[in-house]
Amino acid sequence: MTQALTRNASTQPSLLTDFDLYLFNEGTHVRVYDKLGAHVVTVDGTPGVVFSVWAPNADAVSVIGDFNNWDPDKNPLQPRQSSGIWEGFVPGLGQGTLYKYSIKPRFSPFRIEKADPFGFAAELRPNTASVVWDLSNYEWQDQTWLAHRDQAQAFDAPISIYEVH
Repeated sequence: MTQALTRNASTQPSLLTDFDLYLFNEGTHVRVYDKLGAHVVTVDGTPGVVFSVWAPNADAVSVIGDFNNWDPDKNPLQPRQSSGIWEGFVPGLGQGTLYKYSIKPRFSPFRIEKADPFGFAAELRPNTASVVWDLSNYEWQDQTWLAHRDQAQAFDAPISIYEVH
């Protein structure tokens, strides 16, 4: 799926419109996975990846990976208004790039490294980096399941919720 890019206040490419931020802050954005995480894009003819993550208690956030020797000073992300979302564009990256977010919490002197909670792929254990993955050309093969899911997901039926690590 090709997404429209806008420019944020710092003139960085962004997948988030002001309306997206409004819905996100309200807690009603139903397609936030299309906005947060790592998304392969082309900006002014330059391929790369737009990264965005919600880190409301951060003083600083950067994206780290093999592409910058895991250096948190190389690719800092910018805060998007008061939403708690940090975002940035890194040119030259694409599918298969390993990355994490390096976060400097507001109330701690130490930086922490986190996998992307909206990542589309991840390294196999014991490694913990997220992997940039472009789903725009993926051919889904779940049409039969989708056709019958309404019958299997009644609002009055029990559900199971799994926590994935």
